[in-house]
Amino acid sequence: MEQKKTAATKKPAAKQPTPKDGVTIQEPVIAPKVITEQPKKTNNEWEIKDRSYYLLNGKSPLSYSIPSRHTRRKPLLYFDEAAGEQKEIRYASNQKSPFVDEQVGEATLAHIIFENGALSVPRQNQALQKLLSLYHPMKNKVYAEFDPVGEANDELDFMEIEFEAMAAAKQMDIEMAEAILRAEIGSKVSTMSSSELKRDLFIFAKKNPILFMDLANDENVHLRNVAVKATEAGIIKLSADQRTFTWGSSDRKLITVPFDEHPYSAMASFFKTDEGMEVFSNIEKKLS
Repeated sequence: MEQKKTAATKKPAAKQPTPKDGVTIQEPVIAPKVITEQPKKTNNEWEIKDRSYYLLNGKSPLSYSIPSRHTRRKPLLYFDEAAGEQKEIRYASNQKSPFVDEQVGEATLAHIIFENGALSVPRQNQALQKLLSLYHPMKNKVYAEFDPVGEANDELDFMEIEFEAMAAAKQMDIEMAEAILRAEIGSKVSTMSSSELKRDLFIFAKKNPILFMDLANDENVHLRNVAVKATEAGIIKLSADQRTFTWGSSDRKLITVPFDEHPYSAMASFFKTDEGMEVFSNIEKKLS
């Protein structure tokens, strides 16, 4: 009897609210994790380091000076894009800035001298470094800043072109080799053996790979070579004034060379015309 009474008096569990009861269930809100990114360094940021400069065109005199202050005869000005005005610059060894309007007090002027074609500026001399690296009008005209990364990239690019040129030279036939070498060393190639042609072709490809590849990709090189060989063989003739090409056997005029144009370049252009293609085919048959 007591057990029934206890069961009867026991309160039922609370009914959990559901969307059907018209009650919105609030989900717990989790705050997103905030990630603070460190500012990235851009290429335009000035880096404090030792810097070196060298004269261009392989110049290395014992001593060479460039202007270190503005004069009427040798202006030393920098155009400030943000301010929209020209700023006078000068090198003062006791000042923090190379700009005259930012220098304070008495300025101790100094010379900028390259010795044996080079100039090293320590990291402590920021005024001179910024003047040479950022503002001096002679930069990349008379001198340049040494950049080891840039130099390595340039050397790598040159090595890749050199490898490409050597590979092209290895696969090139004798006729095309002759055409390229004729453009480089002239009519001497007519007396060279095939071994000599191949040897000199490799030397040329290694010594000047950029020019070699330009010639190898120039469709007119082969056409000019055919014109030269045909002239040497007497198949066609070039007048003494180098203005007219004629057939060697009949003296019939082929073309008149345009003013200020190389005769064999003009003949190469003629070979690509409808009439010239027939002439070219005839010449090739006589040369073979």
